[in-house]
Amino acid sequence: MHRALTFRSVRPPRAAIAFGFQAAAAAVSLATGLLLFAALAVGTAAAQPSAARTPAHAGPAPAGAALPTADPDLPRLVIPVAGVRAAQLIDSYQDGRPGHRHEAIDIMAPSGTPVLAAADGPLVKLFTSVPGGLTVYQFDRQGRYAFYYAHLDRYASGMAEGMPLQRGQLIGYVGTRGNAPGHVPHLHFEVHRLGPEKQWWQGAPMNPFTALRNADEGPLSAPSGAASP
Repeated sequence: MHRALTFRSVRPPRAAIAFGFQAAAAAVSLATGLLLFAALAVGTAAAQPSAARTPAHAGPAPAGAALPTADPDLPRLVIPVAGVRAAQLIDSYQDGRPGHRHEAIDIMAPSGTPVLAAADGPLVKLFTSVPGGLTVYQFDRQGRYAFYYAHLDRYASGMAEGMPLQRGQLIGYVGTRGNAPGHVPHLHFEVHRLGPEKQWWQGAPMNPFTALRNADEGPLSAPSGAASP
């Protein structure tokens, strides 16, 4: 004869029940925290621009957009490429370049287009470099700013270090020397606020875009008496 088996329910201790509730609550809290962290990460990524979303050229500023603040001490400039109108300029100052920020304005024009002095002041250096090719460094008359013109095809006749330049004077011609792409002739134009040492090769870079947008426009062709390209 088989003895009938009986089963008795075993009630877990109160401590075990309490531990189970605590573990479940901790798991819910951890899951909630992870969900909040993921939401914050997505929101932060959406708020920060990435290299993939940032265009190579910002293009002309849209109507109503704030332009870079012009330095009030900067003399009134002339657009340093003949025939270029203010509305054609593109603010490429913040554009990325390999290992650094551009910190200049590229003014597109066909090869051989006359390049003009942006302001009155001495020509302090004619310099050839790997990145800039044929370049010109000019100071303003007060010695507060340096103007840098790069990628020139060649200098204008008679250029010499130390000579005074007049605003709008022919100094060279647009080209592709240095590290400029061979199929994209342009003038690379920089403005720097000089330090007390007045060193032509260094200074505090400043965005010249607003000053150029408000600048006088140069002649549509080469200045009178200039040699043809």
